[in-house]
Amino acid sequence: MDTATVAARLEEAREADQRARSLICDEVSAAFLAAGTVPSFDVRTADPVDDPYFLCADRYWRRRFQDRPTARTAVACARWMSDHVRKGSWGEVAERWALGNGFLDRADTESDERTAEAMGEAAAGPGGERVAYFVALYHAGKLRANFRFDDLYAFLTHSPSAGAVGSLRAEPVYVALQAFAAFGSRALTVAHASNLLERAWSAPDRTRQTLDICLHGIAFAAPFEGQGELLRRHAEEAVRAWPDDHVFHARLAAGHHLCGRHDAALESIDTALSLLATGPTADLTGLRDQYLTRRESIQEGRLRALRDADQQRRWSEQTAANARLERTLHTSSTRTVEVVAIFTAAIAFAIGSLQITLTGELPLSDRLWLLTAQGAGLATFALLIVGGTWLITRNQDHGGDEEER
Repeated sequence: MDTATVAARLEEAREADQRARSLICDEVSAAFLAAGTVPSFDVRTADPVDDPYFLCADRYWRRRFQDRPTARTAVACARWMSDHVRKGSWGEVAERWALGNGFLDRADTESDERTAEAMGEAAAGPGGERVAYFVALYHAGKLRANFRFDDLYAFLTHSPSAGAVGSLRAEPVYVALQAFAAFGSRALTVAHASNLLERAWSAPDRTRQTLDICLHGIAFAAPFEGQGELLRRHAEEAVRAWPDDHVFHARLAAGHHLCGRHDAALESIDTALSLLATGPTADLTGLRDQYLTRRESIQEGRLRALRDADQQRRWSEQTAANARLERTLHTSSTRTVEVVAIFTAAIAFAIGSLQITLTGELPLSDRLWLLTAQGAGLATFALLIVGGTWLITRNQDHGGDEEER
């Protein structure tokens, strides 16, 4: 297929709908592979939806990586990019192809030694630092996809391969990968991981891939205090920057879920599913199942929270009813003691006054004084009993009220 035919086909794809565009790009990339040649056109954007030149080159290199998922293929791809990818788009294209193909080729992870050997050879040629950077991202993409946190951190930080990357180690996506590894590692602190996260997140030239890796790192970190709030806060910022990105909505759902905000989590995961359905067909393969699983776990958490809240309400109502019953029984017992004290004093007064009235030889005035003294004594006794009981129960009632409050 000559250059003019390729250009005509890709311009035709530009005007076609998404499905037809994808088929044309597949056909053109397959023709390059069949002829044993590389694409001769230039890639000017990193648009995976509307730019047929990016799509065609992406399909071509994806098949090359599938045939030979090695660092040497990554070197060949990086060198082709040096000649055919526009400078302003090179970084984003490199991130998409290196990390994306690293994820797809995760089952074929090479040793660090073979990767370092390929990177060393690449670094010696023209544009060696960029080539080494691309190979490093490709290998890091495999380690990230396999959740080999400690291996990934060592590769990015201490290995000879890291030295070949040179000044590009300061790129936001490279720092984000270090943060991802640090969050997942049990050997590194959360403070160190958070510091790397903020360096990558606050970079003025951060890319969509940078934010995705940062959120991925928080979501899959070893559990730590404040994890849910950290994920929710950063995912909300990512959603504001890329409102049509289903991955960011799914990360936001995870953050809400960790914070116990189940209704907000359900809304976010439903948005992610809706956006996924309108995206490229390739995205539907595994992500839809992941999102549906997440949705089920959110619903289960929501139902569990509702049951717990209902149970807590029942316990609170039962506790309040028990407290009221206890106060009623306590008050009844107190009143009984008071009535018994008064009744006993009345009986004692009646019996005593009867004896004085019927059996005494004292004059009437003396008997009246005796009756008055006896009545006053018994009344005082009854008042002491009632007053003491009231004072004791008053202190207990106030203590119970304080506990209930």
